[in-house]
Amino acid sequence: MPENKPSPGINKLITRSGGLAAWSIRHPIGVSMIAMAVVVLGGFALGKLAIDLHPHIIYPEIRVRILDPGVPATVMEDRVTRQLEEQLAITEDAVSVQSNTTLGATSVDLSFGYGKDIDIALRDASTRLDRAKRFLPESINPPVIYKRDPSQIPVLEFVVSSSIRDAVELRTWVDDVLRKWFINLPGVAAGEVGGGVTREIHILPDQQRLAGVGLGMNDLIESIKNGNREDPAGRLRMSGQEVSGKISGRFTSLEQLRNLPLSLPDSSIIYLHEVAEVIDAHEDERIRVRANMIPGVKLSIQKQPSANTISVVDVVQQRLAWLQEQKLLPADIQLTTVSDQSIYIRQAVKNSASAAISGAILAMIVVYLFLGNLRRTLIIGSAIPIAIMVTFIFMGLGGLTLNIMTLGGLALGVGMLVDNTIVMLENIYRHQREGESPEDAGIHAATEVNSAIVAATSTNLSAVLPFLFIGGLTGLLFRELIFTISAAILASMVIALTLVPALAAKVTVTRPSSTRQVMDKGMRWLQEKYARLLKPVLHYGWVVALLFIAGLAYNVPTFFSGEQIFLPKMDDGRITIRLSADPGISLSNMDNSARLVEEMLMAKPEVESVFTLAGGFIFGRSERETSNRTTIIAQLIPLGQRKISSADWIKKMQKEISSKQLAGLKVRISQRGIRGIRTSQGDDDVSLRIQGPSLEKLEQLADRIVTQLSTINGLSNVSHSSEDDNLELSIQIDRERARSFGLNVKDISQSIQIALEGLIISDYIEGDRSFDVRLQLPRRETEDLQELESVLLFPGNSQRQPIYLGNVARAELVQSPASIMRDNQMRIIEVSASIDEGTTLGAVMNSVDAELASIDLPQGYNLYDAGISKTLQQGRSTTMLLLGLALFLVFVVMAVQYESLRNPMVIMLSVPFAAIGVAIGIQLADLALSVPVWLGMIMLSGIVVNNAIILVEYIEILRDQGIEKNHALVEAAKTRLRPILMTTLTTVVGMLPLALGVGEGAEMLQPLAISIVSGLIFSMFVTLLLVPIIYNLFHRGDKLPASEANDLESSNG
Repeated sequence: MPENKPSPGINKLITRSGGLAAWSIRHPIGVSMIAMAVVVLGGFALGKLAIDLHPHIIYPEIRVRILDPGVPATVMEDRVTRQLEEQLAITEDAVSVQSNTTLGATSVDLSFGYGKDIDIALRDASTRLDRAKRFLPESINPPVIYKRDPSQIPVLEFVVSSSIRDAVELRTWVDDVLRKWFINLPGVAAGEVGGGVTREIHILPDQQRLAGVGLGMNDLIESIKNGNREDPAGRLRMSGQEVSGKISGRFTSLEQLRNLPLSLPDSSIIYLHEVAEVIDAHEDERIRVRANMIPGVKLSIQKQPSANTISVVDVVQQRLAWLQEQKLLPADIQLTTVSDQSIYIRQAVKNSASAAISGAILAMIVVYLFLGNLRRTLIIGSAIPIAIMVTFIFMGLGGLTLNIMTLGGLALGVGMLVDNTIVMLENIYRHQREGESPEDAGIHAATEVNSAIVAATSTNLSAVLPFLFIGGLTGLLFRELIFTISAAILASMVIALTLVPALAAKVTVTRPSSTRQVMDKGMRWLQEKYARLLKPVLHYGWVVALLFIAGLAYNVPTFFSGEQIFLPKMDDGRITIRLSADPGISLSNMDNSARLVEEMLMAKPEVESVFTLAGGFIFGRSERETSNRTTIIAQLIPLGQRKISSADWIKKMQKEISSKQLAGLKVRISQRGIRGIRTSQGDDDVSLRIQGPSLEKLEQLADRIVTQLSTINGLSNVSHSSEDDNLELSIQIDRERARSFGLNVKDISQSIQIALEGLIISDYIEGDRSFDVRLQLPRRETEDLQELESVLLFPGNSQRQPIYLGNVARAELVQSPASIMRDNQMRIIEVSASIDEGTTLGAVMNSVDAELASIDLPQGYNLYDAGISKTLQQGRSTTMLLLGLALFLVFVVMAVQYESLRNPMVIMLSVPFAAIGVAIGIQLADLALSVPVWLGMIMLSGIVVNNAIILVEYIEILRDQGIEKNHALVEAAKTRLRPILMTTLTTVVGMLPLALGVGEGAEMLQPLAISIVSGLIFSMFVTLLLVPIIYNLFHRGDKLPASEANDLESSNG
């Protein structure tokens, strides 16, 4: 079997007469102009690239949200949730359906497999939703259906406040005036207003007066509806003219509404104001919005999915500045920015770009120290900007953005980009020093290293390219990083085979500089020492090999420990504080408790802003009221400006709040991680779900699990989804009595709704705005259960007495669940917890599993994991599969390249020992095992073989020249020590800024850089010490020169 001889086809293309390098040497102007054109095109493409925090991720999920304010969770589940689930569950390719039902709100999530066209899924789900609408109650707000697209997260959020306007005026001005200044700006998709209160016209009937005149609520409703209309009147045809007509019956003033005539049973007439009070009012305040303790209205700016986040924020800020300059913003209006995604994105992108630039500078310093020649250093350095510009061109063609992944890929690859150019230029320089002419030196040098450069690039690419074809969250997150690295490495190979020889052949050998002389002297000393060391190493090869094997065995357990997480947390300084109080608490009392926490936050020097939603949640224009819940977002100053991490700040605040002993108030503080990236089905780090038929039994099991998990160190905020109960008004109807009075459940339901929440019966138009007209009993008549039973259901007449609610029903207060979760159309309870800083998911889950082992579940009940650990297991399985595939493909590439199995096997056996360096790096940096670490291992499998290829290839060249094997081993190792050191050091120092992890956004890729740097440093020693031993063992019987031995083996084969 021929060994390490490039296959004839590849050899003919690459090495014959220097191949592409020889052509480039003869056409230096053409090659240089092509390189300049690439730089210009790359610069143009760069200007067109959008900027974002991370790659655009669209989860294969659809959400449907329906609001019906005031409706208890149990009723919402029965009337809305079940109907939606049944219809949506049969959507094509749906893999799961989950729902969460609370007071007045239902959200149903439909999940699909990764790879599903989400637009088609949205269309199919919309069709199912249309069918479900037939079974839904008329009282609901219009259903909202949308993709779970992180780009829908507002890029800017303001709280608009005023010193003189009331809540109604402020909300109206923001809705009608301020919002409209932004909605047509480039890249802006919507400006949505939440909070405050909107104007309404309230009609408050006098029940006793109505009963006295024989009128009921339905009579009022019909009279107002019929008296407030604008209908078409047909066309009036006159001679030579045709005019369309209308009947103008709408109220033009509230006075007209008050004077609406009502017909009585005896045919007489009274006016509306005689039986009801008509007032210009507003809807009930359900949620209070504040910024830095100043009340206001929330304005959210959403960008279009493909828009540049930073550009959108810039145009909005410019429009605000213009409004101020033009004095279009009233003096009493104050805008407080409570969320600005561009700040963190700018810092993260800036830090990634700085890491790439500083890595390139450090790599060039190393190159200059080795070469001692500025012109040769610049030739090698040219590979970096040109390769990066090529990458920008491909990014533009592929629709990628500048984000921490794409820029991180360039920062990781910047040191690798010069490896090929170093090998080419060093070999050209060596031939020039041997007295060859510039052209011959270039051609002969290229002939020697062309195949090695192609092989090294091929192994790099074969290790990482499979990553482009995997799905799931891991693929979506890291695909662009792999794309940029691959494009840059491929470009650097082309540069090494074209531009470098074209320029290097023009640089003549001169007297070495003092820097080069010192470095050469040092290298000669190091080479002699290394050659002297290598002889006994080869002699005692088995002993040295066993030492390496022992080191690998000692460090392998590091990769199977419990210290595992899915992704590192990124410190954007956005802290979420969730407050929950006893069920039934009033909004005012809840708000007072929230203010105590706000005051504590505002006193902290690290806090930049405090944004509060008291009494519920706001999603764009949709609002969900929960009077016993408050969410506070504390935005800390940028990481570089504070002396404490978000995790440490949270611990500090938790202790301070606990010391205040706030009665009846639960406080949970957490950092939500990367905005827009969800790593689990739950809302926290740990999410365990119990499924079963009985909600009461589920609650008992959940209480027990919470008690046991609370004893685990490293877990905080342990709770379950059914901890809170709401007080629910239950009205038990006596059906027989109701029937005897001629009433049904629908009649009674409408009367109760009018009494409690009111009923929208018409609208009132003023200018170009429409306001709801609500029929509702005065609050004083429904303040307790006794008064509620006095609600008039039917007015009296000559034949019978008036009928009140208490005649046909009994009202009482009962406990009911505040939240009902369902998974695949069955009820569940979710137990959730946060993992403390310094504790890893893997370690915590081992403790969780141990605690859960003691819990016996009744028949029909199921406990399963829906948290990050599920994603972690999937990610780990995927990366392990990719690591195995990468090693196989690297071996295949080398076997194809050399039409050989033996020497590729020599090289591949050195790869696993790089894990020793990775394990040392993990331990020194105190890193948890995460997907970036495994990605670093995958990349290493393609990188570490490069030095071994350079060494083994030169051993074969020397043996082909007739040099004895052991002598060839020592001489090749001695000669290749310099390029091996150069390529290793340039790659290491190029990645060093990223490995140091300084500044915002560095947390994501720091583990990846550390694993590559530590693994690469150790693999250099593996190449210099272990590879010669392995080669010697695999070629133990060889006595002839390599080519003759290979030919002989081939003929025997």
